[in-house]
Amino acid sequence: MIEKALQGGKAYWTLVIILLAIVGVGTLAYLKQFTEGLTVTGLSRDVSWGLYIAQFTFMVGVAASAVMVVLPYYIHNYKKFGKITILGEFLAIASCVMCMTFIFVDMGQPFRILNVFLHPSPNSLMFWDTVVLFGYLVLNLLISWTVLGAEKKGIAPPKWIKPIIIISIPWAVSIHTVTAFLYSGLAARPFWMTAVLAPRFLASAFSAGPALLIIFCLILRKYTKFDVGREPIQKLAVIVTYAMLINVFLILMEVFTAMYSGIPEHLDHFKYMFFGMVDAEGILHTNLVPWMWLSACLGVLSVILLVVPKFRMKEGLLALACIFVFFSLWIDKGMGMIVAGFTPNPSHGVFPYTPTFIESMITLGVWGLGALIVTVLYKVALTLRKQVDTNRYRA
Repeated sequence: MIEKALQGGKAYWTLVIILLAIVGVGTLAYLKQFTEGLTVTGLSRDVSWGLYIAQFTFMVGVAASAVMVVLPYYIHNYKKFGKITILGEFLAIASCVMCMTFIFVDMGQPFRILNVFLHPSPNSLMFWDTVVLFGYLVLNLLISWTVLGAEKKGIAPPKWIKPIIIISIPWAVSIHTVTAFLYSGLAARPFWMTAVLAPRFLASAFSAGPALLIIFCLILRKYTKFDVGREPIQKLAVIVTYAMLINVFLILMEVFTAMYSGIPEHLDHFKYMFFGMVDAEGILHTNLVPWMWLSACLGVLSVILLVVPKFRMKEGLLALACIFVFFSLWIDKGMGMIVAGFTPNPSHGVFPYTPTFIESMITLGVWGLGALIVTVLYKVALTLRKQVDTNRYRA
């Protein structure tokens, strides 16, 4: 079926070439980092996780969000999600690849990642995170390719795939839960050490992932005439709405706990994010302040557009709301979550972090890789669906 990716018009190949160029730029930047080490990044002893891990954390959520279309379609037999489910599974595949690539580029000696498999440590959460993420990638590849292959032949999917689909549902929840445990188990980082971090991660995942999927569906309708239907998009919009409301609620609970308790170890991280902090030399650092206020504003606007039915039902405003959701959570769950966890450090020192040009280009390259995978897989799915529909029409 992959040969379908080699069939396309001028617009398709132009997009592929542009994405390959972006991947190429990212690869050249990574070669410089590989040669000179992580000194070319903005990372330091005090902020050891930065832009790469921020993207990793966010994309794990996008990968996990595929369960929001898999569960209704395969378990509750909601056939309206028939066209959109394969798009969600392919998005999860691309997201998993991006997650693993961000881990790869974040390591000073990337080939040491093999030690995770050669010398497994069951007591390590990093080991389990690697296992569940790779396992989820394999599950989505197996499910999507098997179901799509059966559809191509015009037959029902084999019965053995149903148990695997059922396994993939809690597995999707596990990948983001284990990722949250990587942070919440660190006693020296009070910003992360909260019992609601895993639920908050899941709520944001089930907001950002479906929001991105809605955007893709609207783009496909406009430029390829592949229409998943109005009802599935609106149902997915309702999922985004409730998940975003839960996410906002959990964030407000965190803010209330920090402010009401007045414990500096908790409160200082929020001060740094929204107002900045002064270091030992009296310099005010506000690196995250404009970003976090932008995230908050986008979050509020998205909630307004999603909660009011007459706004949500208009697909133009829905698309805008989904864009706001995606970028709000990309900032908050990415740089906001990771960098603020390191600042101030356990000694109450403020050491700001700013990504370098090399880091940004490598990150752009990984996003280009993800977009390329999505483009190719969607091309396969759309071409196959068109072929199946043509055969049905002739029959």
